[in-house]
Amino acid sequence: MALAYAGYLALKVGRIRVDDRKTLEISDAIREGAMAFLNREYKYIAAYMAVMAVVLAAVLSPKVSVGIAFLIGGVLSILAGNIGMRISTKANVRAVHAVKESMNAGLQVAFSSGLVMGLSVVGLGVLGVSAVYLLFGISAENMATTNNIIFGFGFGASSVALFARVGGGIYTKGADVGADLVGKVEAGIPEDDPRNPAVIADNVGDNVGDIAGMGADLYESYVESIVAAMALGALYAAGSGGIMLPLAVSAVGILAAIAGGFFVKTSGSNVEGALNKGIVATALLIAVASYPLTLYMLGPEQMGVYWAMLSGLVAGVIIGYVTEYYTSADHKPTQEIASAAREGAGTVIISGLSVGMMSTLIPVLVVCASIILSFKLAGMYGIAIAAVGMLSTLGMTLAADCYGPVADNAAGIAEMGGMGKEVRERAEKLDSVGNTTAAIGKGFAIASAALTALALFAAYQVAAKLEVINLIDSKTTAGLFIGGLLPFIFCAMTMKAVGQAAERMVEEVRRQFREIAGLMEGKAKADYRRCVDISTKAAIHAMVVPSLLAILAPLAVGFLLGKSALGGLLAGNVVTGFVLAVMMANSGGAWDNAKKYIEEGNFGGKGSPAHKAAVVGDTVGDPFKDTSGPSLNILIKIVSIVAVLFAPLFP
Repeated sequence: MALAYAGYLALKVGRIRVDDRKTLEISDAIREGAMAFLNREYKYIAAYMAVMAVVLAAVLSPKVSVGIAFLIGGVLSILAGNIGMRISTKANVRAVHAVKESMNAGLQVAFSSGLVMGLSVVGLGVLGVSAVYLLFGISAENMATTNNIIFGFGFGASSVALFARVGGGIYTKGADVGADLVGKVEAGIPEDDPRNPAVIADNVGDNVGDIAGMGADLYESYVESIVAAMALGALYAAGSGGIMLPLAVSAVGILAAIAGGFFVKTSGSNVEGALNKGIVATALLIAVASYPLTLYMLGPEQMGVYWAMLSGLVAGVIIGYVTEYYTSADHKPTQEIASAAREGAGTVIISGLSVGMMSTLIPVLVVCASIILSFKLAGMYGIAIAAVGMLSTLGMTLAADCYGPVADNAAGIAEMGGMGKEVRERAEKLDSVGNTTAAIGKGFAIASAALTALALFAAYQVAAKLEVINLIDSKTTAGLFIGGLLPFIFCAMTMKAVGQAAERMVEEVRRQFREIAGLMEGKAKADYRRCVDISTKAAIHAMVVPSLLAILAPLAVGFLLGKSALGGLLAGNVVTGFVLAVMMANSGGAWDNAKKYIEEGNFGGKGSPAHKAAVVGDTVGDPFKDTSGPSLNILIKIVSIVAVLFAPLFP
């Protein structure tokens, strides 16, 4: 049903006629650049997948089955991101022409595109896990000997997600930072001005990073929460019901997301309220429908599992609203950052970091409360099912998230296509809301990663046959510190990669402004293809090392220091990774919307000293919120799943 409805929406968006040749040419250039990047990225991913499938089949049991499951997980993860990007690059130009009619018309096109992404991810997720479960004859009786198969499937999804998220994130933010620093700050021209050579690369980046990368990322989050709960269901819940319940709750989430989509509409300009209505409606439908479902599958004596699932669902909604408070331009934290811009870029950076750090308080406390409550209600299985509950709304929350890049592209096309001030302002309003919805989506993904990693931690303890993990033991303590260090090293690598990509972009944009006669006067055309190529090469080369770090670090600690030390690494990694990811995502979202708040006419408006300072803050926030921050939730889980898979081999 998810895939069928997604197909219907994709056809509906594709049938919208666009007769403006100039905007179609811009959209086609964005689409061409995005596909060129993905095709090159997939060659690297395919080589890695082939090698890793052989390694898994050679060293793990059941041998060939694990390798095949790994490949299935990877291929479906690629497919999830690819479907979303194809529809987003069609919807961007259609959204900008729809917004000429009304805000709601533009919202419907952009949101329909996002819903295609959301439903494709959850549909392929449930289909993939179900197929692996049925194909390899997994059951409650043989789960102990076959759980490597479903973990192999999750590892395949994680691997692709890591490469796609890191590569796409480096691409999009290298282009974005380069375009802003030379275009807005140095040349003083508007965002998405066609004279800026990096403008097409920037819009391509919105698709490869925030659509294809995000799709693979959240596909991985979704299936890993289901896989972890299924594995623990065999240990902690009665019979096959405990294994099948995570899939059943996810299926209910699909139906709820389809229904919730009908609530997303606005008669005025309150786009954020319309999207929130859809998310709340979806969550309420899941909460109501999951009660009789749990009763039927587990019986009245295990209804604590339902309340554990509900605690995760509620925690996800709370974290979403906290994220919205800290990143929306309508609230005090973001407005304070905008106010700090009057004193210069330094105070913008300080204020944004402060907001991001403070924003971790409630999410951490909420996740702690969910962990304690769900464990008390249903043990480790309760924690796993809480993660499933948190991500059960993914069809809708991802739709709201992927709506944002389409709106961002629409605003860029409006500027480059010269569609007039009113259309541009409406498109920018859609885009501003998209920054907040994207931050909410990242909040869901990061919080669910913490819960899923804890469930995988329990699975690791079983796989490694450890009764306890003694934190006072010297090797375990060393592992704990190495695990705490890992997210910082990973972020350092990805941030540096964005900086280097941005440097190359800045040099190229300056060169074109200097050497192409008549470019600044609008009489000559920029060489967009050259900038797209720079971003593509920088991202492909820079994504390999941080991605391999996430896979090799747990193997190195496991083989050199042993199983208990690796348990310490998992604990340190999830704690620092979760808090750092929340801080980076929320700082980045707040910096971006502080800039947009000034652009609306506050504190001097566009071109003012405050605006230039806010642009600097936004350039720091770009890799925070779209590269390093969201990649951490994959790091947290891929480290855990590598540990679970290879646990029997460690001394």
